[in-house]
Order: sequence, then structure tokens, then C-alpha cells
Amino acid sequence: MAERYYAVREDLLPEGMLKAEQAKELLRRGEAATIHEAAERVGLSRSAFYKYKDGVYALEQASRESIATLSMDLEHRSGVLSKVLGTLAASEGNVLTISQSIPLQGMANVVVSMDTTIVNGALPELLAKLRSLDGVKRATVIGRS
Repeated sequence: MAERYYAVREDLLPEGMLKAEQAKELLRRGEAATIHEAAERVGLSRSAFYKYKDGVYALEQASRESIATLSMDLEHRSGVLSKVLGTLAASEGNVLTISQSIPLQGMANVVVSMDTTIVNGALPELLAKLRSLDGVKRATVIGRS
């Protein structure tokens, strides 16, 4: 199923989403030094911040950046992550952050945030390439700005 995106008027957003964006704005402007501080200042739990942070963006912020956050489930085998990173590099994606969970039952979740400013081809094409790699069980965009 293809991912769909919506532009939603601010007064229709659930409170948690709105506060997550407010906390991100405090961090961007340097008015909060840590996620904990930013979330606390807007009255949001850190867990709610992490739940919404990659899924809500102010429209004017989204138009200035080209960052995608991908979540992938990878088999815990030597070389799988290396193939994923090679595919991202071959598509001119610049990895900004990478986080891998501890493998459980032979699978690990990897979350990659990447600059997609000069990605060759469309993001759906890149996802298709990732999904076709041996050892990649799931690849999806969980956030985009």
C-alpha cells in the first residue's frame, strides 16, 4: 500500500502532534538544549514526542528540507546492512543518522534518516530497490520533510 500524506489545519491536529512540532521548533531555534527539555516546556512526554516527531512538520519547514526517515526490518546476517547502505549511497542519499535495534529472533529494526536532496530517482523507487535486497523484510518511509 502506498503511503499517503495530508496537509491538515493546525486546529484539527491532535494535541500530541501539535506539541511535538512545538518542541521541535524549540530545538531548531536553540531555545531548548535537549529533547527532554523541549518536551517538558510544551507539556509533552518524551515517548509522545518520539511517537510523533517524524510524522508531523510545519508546512513551511517541510518545504525547506529534504530529509526522509526510513524504517527497515533486516535479517540478522552479515552483510545485509552493508548492502542497504551501499544502495542508499548508490542513489546519492546522504545518511544523517542510523539506529539499529538489538536483533531479536533473527531480525533487527534499522532506522535511517537521510538527506534526499540529490537522490537519483524518486523515493518510491529507492524503497523498491531496498525491498528487493536479500535480507530486507520491510522498508518504509516513516517521516519526510
